[in-house]
Amino acid sequence: MTDRNSADQPATAFEFNRPTIIALLYLASFVTGITAVIGAVLAHLWAGEPAQDWERSHYRYLIRTFWLALVAGVVGVVLTIVLVGFAILFAVTVWVAVRSVVSLVKAQKREPIADPATLLF
Repeated sequence: MTDRNSADQPATAFEFNRPTIIALLYLASFVTGITAVIGAVLAHLWAGEPAQDWERSHYRYLIRTFWLALVAGVVGVVLTIVLVGFAILFAVTVWVAVRSVVSLVKAQKREPIADPATLLF
């Protein structure tokens, strides 16, 4: 039996590390609607456990993604009354998708998020 983290693992293998799981849950929420909440709960739980630096940067980035998207989503829903909310909701959707994919790609390479506190990507 080989170790998942061994050096002989093919470079093309998809690794289900914790930040990857959270990012996939965020992306799945576009279909299910609820998995982002599960991802945020896991991010908060796992952020409190011992982790490597690259993982900690992903937890902060993904936690911020969830909470900022939630606030922006609520603002967007309220502003749908004056139609500008639809543009806000679309922008939030794209923003969450891009940030999730960025985290997913970097987590596969075990690279940290350069600035987890950024609002950008």
